[in-house]
Amino acid sequence: MARPIWTGTLSFGLLNIPVSLMSGERKVDISFRMLDSRDRKPIRFERVNAETGEEVPWKDIVKAFEYDKGSYVVVEKDDIASAAPQTHESVEVEAFVDRDDIGIRFYEKPYILVPGKKAEKGYVLLRDTLASTGKVGVARVVIRTREYLCAVIPEGDALVLMMLRYPQELVEPDEYKLPAGKASDYRITAKEREMAESLIGSMSAKWAPDDYHDEFRQRLEAIIKKRIKARGATTKITDDDAPEREDAATNVVDFMALLQKSLDTKKRTPAKTPAKKTPAKKTPAKKTPAKKAPRKAAKAAKKAPAKKAARKAASR
Repeated sequence: MARPIWTGTLSFGLLNIPVSLMSGERKVDISFRMLDSRDRKPIRFERVNAETGEEVPWKDIVKAFEYDKGSYVVVEKDDIASAAPQTHESVEVEAFVDRDDIGIRFYEKPYILVPGKKAEKGYVLLRDTLASTGKVGVARVVIRTREYLCAVIPEGDALVLMMLRYPQELVEPDEYKLPAGKASDYRITAKEREMAESLIGSMSAKWAPDDYHDEFRQRLEAIIKKRIKARGATTKITDDDAPEREDAATNVVDFMALLQKSLDTKKRTPAKTPAKKTPAKKTPAKKTPAKKAPRKAAKAAKKAPAKKAARKAASR
């Protein structure tokens, strides 16, 4: 069984539903390794200092923002931690909106919300109410160290948590040159419109996702299997997934009382007040322009063939 990404609660009003956040997609891409064409050995990509050509260990690597060409300001781990969201175990619904109000460009990645032990009643209550009202819950959720905007959407027996893009992540269509105006402005005749509608009608069908397959991947898999068989190699596939962790939380509550209280107080999700942190004194980072140095000459001579091969392979 698949493992939950995290286990927490789905909250709206004063109701808290124990849930597990499960992946809603399956990666099926075929991945490749880059090899040296001369001896079929893997190419290794190293972290090297751009000036000295020496390899840099992870412990000596820091994050920095390039605010000007060749000028950097270092961002410490404490800075990142102070900006990180406070809660990591809750999907906080902030509002309910009409499903059609969210444009398709906002949707990004699906997850499945699975109810915890004895949490089915609250789960079904929210799912069916959303379905009957045509609403979706707009919420925030923290995965690892990043806070995401998301939508809680009913689909069949499930509550789907769909990641949303923030508005600033979208490119407005009017930034591109698009054909504006009416069809008549482009000399589209009534007959052409009629023929187009007739063609669309003849090709119309019910959405059947199982009818569509990644044919390129299937053909590529067949080629790979043929190559493996020709070499006389064998492969063994094992399933290392551990049993799904059972959520031990319970949800024995008076739903009517909580719903009524939420309505009476006109509250949505109770806001959580982040703990105040005393800003640490930081020494201003010095503006140190990076010295320009030829990359190829800086790297060790013994690494040159492998690097050249890597660049050649990447360009293909």
